[in-house]
Amino acid sequence: MRYLHTMVRVSDLEQSLAFYSGLLGMVETRRTESEKGRYTNIFLAAPADEAVARDAKAPVLELTYNWDPEDYKGGRNFGHLAFEVDDIYGLCQSLCDAGVTINRPPRDGYMAFIRSPDGISIELLQAGGPREPVEPWASMENTGSW
Repeated sequence: MRYLHTMVRVSDLEQSLAFYSGLLGMVETRRTESEKGRYTNIFLAAPADEAVARDAKAPVLELTYNWDPEDYKGGRNFGHLAFEVDDIYGLCQSLCDAGVTINRPPRDGYMAFIRSPDGISIELLQAGGPREPVEPWASMENTGSW
């Protein structure tokens, strides 16, 4: 068995690409558009997985944009996406600066949670284990649900 992808439906393709590619740094590896099915699928890989994702078509995140409007609720119902990051404090700060709410701040220097524009819960984990707790993160409270 081999892990291929996680699919999430998105309501605004440009906003989602700005979030996943622009803010999180994921790389588009392929795109499929279906006039008959009225959808666009975009496959994104973490930068460290880009080569293998292009070759093996995995592991990737599949964004599915249905051209006809739909209301997507309950982004947490499947769990969450998880990404290992090189600098959890730096990434959380850049996300904050871009207006993203840090729902569960990295108080422990290891784990944080955010949500995508469509409410998908995303876990960020510090590569190599926890960093020393620092302010303002160490005393920051949770915001909303994650």
